[in-house]
Amino acid sequence: MTLVALPVREAGPDAAPETEADILRLYRKHLSKGRATLAELFGSHMEVESTGAWLTTSDGERFLNCGGYGVFLMGARHPAVMAAVTEQLNRHPIATRILLEPTVARAAEAITSVAPEGLDRVHFALSGAEAVETALKLARAHGKRRIIATHNGYHGKTFGALSASGKQVYRSPFQPLLPDVTHVPYGDADALERELAAAPGETCFIVEPVQGEGGVIIPPAGYLTRVAALCRRYDSFLVMDEVQTGMGRLGHWWGADLAGVVPDVLLVGKALGGGVLPVSAALASRAVFAPFDKDPYLHTGTFSGAPVLMAAVQGSVRAIKEDRLTTRAMELGNALLPEIAGIARRNCPELVVDVRGEGLLIGVELIEGGLAGELLIELFNHGVVGNHSMNGTSVVRFTPPAVLTDSDVNYLLESFDGATRDLVDKRARMPEGGR
Repeated sequence: MTLVALPVREAGPDAAPETEADILRLYRKHLSKGRATLAELFGSHMEVESTGAWLTTSDGERFLNCGGYGVFLMGARHPAVMAAVTEQLNRHPIATRILLEPTVARAAEAITSVAPEGLDRVHFALSGAEAVETALKLARAHGKRRIIATHNGYHGKTFGALSASGKQVYRSPFQPLLPDVTHVPYGDADALERELAAAPGETCFIVEPVQGEGGVIIPPAGYLTRVAALCRRYDSFLVMDEVQTGMGRLGHWWGADLAGVVPDVLLVGKALGGGVLPVSAALASRAVFAPFDKDPYLHTGTFSGAPVLMAAVQGSVRAIKEDRLTTRAMELGNALLPEIAGIARRNCPELVVDVRGEGLLIGVELIEGGLAGELLIELFNHGVVGNHSMNGTSVVRFTPPAVLTDSDVNYLLESFDGATRDLVDKRARMPEGGR
C-alpha cells in the first residue's frame, strides 16, 4: 500500500490570514447559501474570540453579545466552566459508557440539587431537541399516545420535536409528522381542558413557561398553575420545556419555580453547558423515569453523559450558585426592561407594539417582521448582537448574560437608543412606497 501525501493548509504564524471572503466562499460551497447571505446583511463580520459579555471579530471590532439564543447566561468562557472543562479534557474527555464514570454521576447530582423537588432522575443529551425527544418517549412509555402543544411554541426540529412545535412554515415541508398532535392557543387553559377531557389518561402536554422563539410571550397569571392542576385531573403528562428559560434566565432557576409547579418532565439546555459546550437534559421523578430505569438501553446516545460535557454542567451550576446569577438576572432584567421600553416609546412609538420580558429574556415587538430585521442590523451597527424570534418574526429578542457590568448596561441602552433613532431616520428617508 502506497501512502500519498496530501496538501495541508498552512496554519503557522506566517500563514496568510483567512479573510471574510474566504469563509463566505466556504459557507456557500459546503454549508448554506442562505446563511452566507444572512452574514452579508450584517457586514460579513467574522467572530473569532469571546470573553464574558463581549465577542471580537477578525478585524478587531468588539460587540456586546445579547444574542446567542439564551446560551450565554454566564457569558462566554466563564472561569469556573473553563477550569472544569479544561481539567477533564486533559484527563478523560470521552468515556466507554460501560464502566462507572464519576463525572456524569456528579453532574446529575449537581443539576438535580437545583431542580424542582422530586425531579431526581436525569437523562443527558446534547441538544434541546434531543431532550424533547426524551420527554416524548417517556410519555409514550407511560401510554400517553396523544400530544398537545401550543401555537407558536418552539421545541426543536427533529421529527418528534417538530411535531410539537407550533409553526407551520417549519412543519409543512416534512409532513406527515407524528400522528395525534394537537395545538392549542398559548395561555388558554380552557382550550387545553377541552382537549385533555376528550382523551383522559392518554395525553402529554408540552409547554414553555415563557415562549422564547414565539416572541417572548408571557402567559396570563395563574396559567401554568392551572395547567398543572388540569394535567393531574385528567391523568395527563406535563412536560415543561425550559431549554431556553431554565438555569436562571428568568431570574429564578426555573420558570416552574416561578409558577410554583412541578412538571412530570423538565427540560434544560442552552445555558447548561455554560456557554462552552452543548449539553441538554431531561429531568424526571423516579416514577416517571421508571421505564428508563428498568432498561438502560431503551433510550441511549453515544455522547450522552460524556465526561467533558458533564464537567461543563458541574462548572455551570457552580458558577450560577457562587456568582448568584439568578438574582443578578432578576436585578438586571428589572433594570433593563423599563429602560428599553422607555427608549422605544420615546424614539419610535409608531413602530413598536410592545416591550415585554421576564428576567433576562426581553422582547421588543415591532409592527412588522421586516422592521425587526432592520432593527437587528441597526443594533449591530451600534455594537450589539441581538436575536430574531423564529416563531414571532416581528420580535427582536435580547438574551444578555447575567454577568453584565454597569458599563455594559449603559452601553446596551445607549446602543438601543442610537439604533432606534437610526431606524426612524432611515425610514424617514425612504420613498413612501418603500416603507
